[in-house]
Amino acid sequence: MEFDVLPVTRYKMNCSILWCEQTSRAAVIDPGGDLSEIVNFLELMELEPELALVTHGHFDHAGGAAQFAAMTGARIEGPHRGDAHVIARLEELGGKYGVPAQSFEPSRWLEDGDRVRFGEEELEVLHCPGHCRGHVAYFSAAKRQAFVGDILFRGAIGAWEHPDGDLPALVTSIRSKLFVLGDDVSFVPGHGETSTMGRERIHNPFVGEAAMANWRAKFGGMPDPATE
Repeated sequence: MEFDVLPVTRYKMNCSILWCEQTSRAAVIDPGGDLSEIVNFLELMELEPELALVTHGHFDHAGGAAQFAAMTGARIEGPHRGDAHVIARLEELGGKYGVPAQSFEPSRWLEDGDRVRFGEEELEVLHCPGHCRGHVAYFSAAKRQAFVGDILFRGAIGAWEHPDGDLPALVTSIRSKLFVLGDDVSFVPGHGETSTMGRERIHNPFVGEAAMANWRAKFGGMPDPATE
């Protein structure tokens, strides 16, 4: 599996384009907008788009999925059904923030542990609520590569200060679903620079080891699935 990342929309959202080298079939993670740039890349690389994968229902990530599917014939899979209510409001929210967006019904809502396939490649689905209810991440065990949307960033974590946000759930998702994949796993976040699970496990000021130690010292014992 090979992949490249295109920042799209005014919010510089990382749209990841993955492809199977044997079949040239591709999956596009979070085609949030600037679809002509995505399609141009696919055509330049002579790739056949098979899947549009959505990490979560926010307009900058999901807003272009329906149009992308209509343009290319790709099927939409994801996110988890917990974000169905957000996806239903994509036109409203996209208009509010100046990004064209269209609601959709995916070919498949995804659950934790599901597999998605394109060409001869396979990704594992990890349901990681906290930034929003239906957020999922995609993981290639063969490539040791994850695509995590707005769950985890280099030196930061996803926002939780909104109606669908949940800080304890977000911390649990990061430490029990992402960090346990292994320190060597690289990840593409929804915005900004790439990083590794090991770097964030050690150095992230919100969910790294020092941050968790400070939390336990201040508030007492707290189960930590990343170390159990």
